[in-house]
Amino acid sequence: MSDFKQNMFDQIQKKSNVKPDDIFKVAQSVQNADFSDEKTVRQLVKQLANISGKTVSKQKEDKIVKAITNNKMPKDMNSLSKLFKN
Repeated sequence: MSDFKQNMFDQIQKKSNVKPDDIFKVAQSVQNADFSDEKTVRQLVKQLANISGKTVSKQKEDKIVKAITNNKMPKDMNSLSKLFKN
């Protein structure tokens, strides 16, 4: 792995306490996922919350699922961050 990639994963783990192996497992599990399927998206949201040790309220989960299934995900990190904070 390049130094850049290793540094990026080190920063992710430092900020979120999520291990690179967990990121790769999630990425592999969603390679062929249907993001228009609510059940699939809910499962992914719960999986990501679990590995990050975060609690996602039902209201926040609904908002995230709706954004993803309606293909209305933010295009940049600032907007994405706001979606998860609200």
